[in-house]
Amino acid sequence: MRTVGAARITGFGTSIFTEMSRLAVEHQAVNLGQGFPDFPGPDFVKDAAKAAIDADRNQYAPSHGVPELRQAVARDWTRRFGREIDPDREVTVTSGATEAIFDTIMALLDPGGELIAFEPFYDSYPTSVQMVGGVFRPMRLHAPDWTFDPDKLAALFTPRTRVLLLNTPHNPTGKVFSRAELETIAGLCRAHDVIVVSDEVYDRITFDGARHIPIATLPDMWERTLTLNSTGKTFSMTGWKIGYAIGPAALQSALRGVHQFVTFASGTPFQIAMADAFGQAWESGYFDDLQRIYQHRRDLLREVLVAAGLPPFPVSGSYFLTSDVTQTGHGSAADFCRWLTTEIGVAAIPTSAFYLDPETAPAHARFCFAKSDETLRRAGERLAAVTGSARR
Repeated sequence: MRTVGAARITGFGTSIFTEMSRLAVEHQAVNLGQGFPDFPGPDFVKDAAKAAIDADRNQYAPSHGVPELRQAVARDWTRRFGREIDPDREVTVTSGATEAIFDTIMALLDPGGELIAFEPFYDSYPTSVQMVGGVFRPMRLHAPDWTFDPDKLAALFTPRTRVLLLNTPHNPTGKVFSRAELETIAGLCRAHDVIVVSDEVYDRITFDGARHIPIATLPDMWERTLTLNSTGKTFSMTGWKIGYAIGPAALQSALRGVHQFVTFASGTPFQIAMADAFGQAWESGYFDDLQRIYQHRRDLLREVLVAAGLPPFPVSGSYFLTSDVTQTGHGSAADFCRWLTTEIGVAAIPTSAFYLDPETAPAHARFCFAKSDETLRRAGERLAAVTGSARR
């Protein structure tokens, strides 16, 4: 029998996320590895979904999204950033941001085309490029401030560069790219006629006065930028998989050309519910509360990690903290995370999973604080055992 599986998926295998989740279940560990909330989403969002189901909004939605949600997304962008958005031509609804990432890369990158992304990176980026037959070119960020060298970034651009994939606020580092950094990136993309795909799913989760700036709002960047987002992060409903893309009609047309043959359309009642959620969130002050609550959770987990001898790097956004585990005495961050899960009872993710060559990655572990206070405190009780026992 010939080998099963196309060459384009060679090397995918089982991800570290699957392994750590399995170990967490087997050892009844507190799971701070997976990036999803363990607390319920807002009642007003759930009630809106129930109402949509009861109203029999249960058939296929238009492929690019129900009008109500596209209009709500457009109004939200205009209210935040001052640009009028055409909900029919400049918004597309997808089944989560991950689908939008894949669709966009498929739509914009030919075999042999090059895509630049900042490393560490969300793990779907290079696999999507691989499935297209493209070339993934990482630009490394460096702790503790997660800076990059502008000259090295400029050197990555070649005549085959088609896309730069940006993620801000950044997973896993928590970096929020500054205006100066965005202007550097934008200038290079304009000079080389490169399209920007900007993954901004954590745009409402920022701390300590950090300001999220969409690169699409910079001069002459709207026409060359697709901004991707997800209601799952904003409303703590990751299982609903309702994402969206904002950008010019030409790029939307390319995205929609792929999207219609990947999922065609996302869950209709969930789209209706999210459309309603945007309006209620503005009226109730939900977005301000979201930011305040996540800052509290970040501070709580930071205290827990410091007490365990695992002080994290500073973060300005997202819902992850990263700690250097070099001094724990384990052979690698992956070994440390396996030990932490099986022996201490707390699951984390080695950030080597977010590097193109894991062997060159720093020994860092990522902890998620999209968890209830109870979960974070329970993790703290267990992590207290790390001091003195993690070293070998």
